[in-house]
Amino acid sequence: MFEHTFIGLDVHAVNVVGHALNPATGEVSAHTMPADPAIVLEWIRRFAPDVTAVYESGPTGFVLARYLRAAGINCVVAASSKLLRAPGDRVKTDRRDARVLAEMLAVGSVTEVRIPDPDEEALRDLSRLRSGTAKDLAHARQHVNAILLRHGIRYPKDTRWTKEHTRWLHRQSFEEPALQFTYEADLEQAELLAVHMARIDKHVAATAAACRYAPVIDALMCLRGIQMTTAFGLAVEIGDWTRFTGSTIGSYLGLVPSEDSSGQSRHQGPITKAGNTYARKLLIEAAWQHRRPYVRPGERLLRQFDVVAPATRIRAMEGNHRLHRKWEHFDERHKLSVKANTAIARELAGWCWSLAAPLQQGERMNPA
Repeated sequence: MFEHTFIGLDVHAVNVVGHALNPATGEVSAHTMPADPAIVLEWIRRFAPDVTAVYESGPTGFVLARYLRAAGINCVVAASSKLLRAPGDRVKTDRRDARVLAEMLAVGSVTEVRIPDPDEEALRDLSRLRSGTAKDLAHARQHVNAILLRHGIRYPKDTRWTKEHTRWLHRQSFEEPALQFTYEADLEQAELLAVHMARIDKHVAATAAACRYAPVIDALMCLRGIQMTTAFGLAVEIGDWTRFTGSTIGSYLGLVPSEDSSGQSRHQGPITKAGNTYARKLLIEAAWQHRRPYVRPGERLLRQFDVVAPATRIRAMEGNHRLHRKWEHFDERHKLSVKANTAIARELAGWCWSLAAPLQQGERMNPA
């Protein structure tokens, strides 16, 4: 019986490869088993009671980790982007991956991923459904526009995908039957996706108003460029904002510059793009709105200010003015707009944290 065992698991859809290691005795045990949490638990319990297990984050999700934790096994999920691998290590197998995970866990070099509960994960899936549908809708509309453009047909107005534009699209026709069928199919697909998107947006709004993140969502919507779907996405993707500070939230989202320094030489490169890709994308898109002229809050912001506490409202107004001034400063220096927007997104992440974290901290101190 091992005194304390560190177990690395290489988890796949079909099977799981386990590697158990006791650093004190050097004893090891490797085993390949079906990807059934009950079978994995049965094997791990051979080394109980002092056991810690780890597996790499990936498409298999958190089902196994939740199952093991519910059974009393300490299981962590390692951030795949933070796993160290020697540059000369060119051999990669499931057994070696499991062994490396066990060794990293034993020396304390595993960066853990926060495991969301099933309800939080369901909210993330809803947010990502909306994002995927928006992308599909944009592609479908692009196909319709491309067909018309290739055949010299141009809509005379600048505003598209309005009711008037839709009626105009239905009036277009082509002599070739195959082309006409293709055009009608693409147009039908775009219209179906638009209806689907409207249904998802309605459900997102209802869910956001009733979920546990509702106060955070309301607070985030006080910032320019962040409306319902963006606020909902940021709230559920980050979950617990109190894990971070105003300076670390940007690093978590991969919005800080990469660095390659040695000796007296220091070189900063593009942003790291580590962490949550979807949340980073939402902030990048929202940051562009702060470049637009801003003197006073518009009607949407004024309505939103009425539903939050005065401290949140004041903080949001400070953020909106600060971010717009930063954009003006970058424009005066003729800063490349893409780089400037990334810098604004990084600071916007900090302002989002300053609105969300105090609310969650207050909920913990004053539970209902």
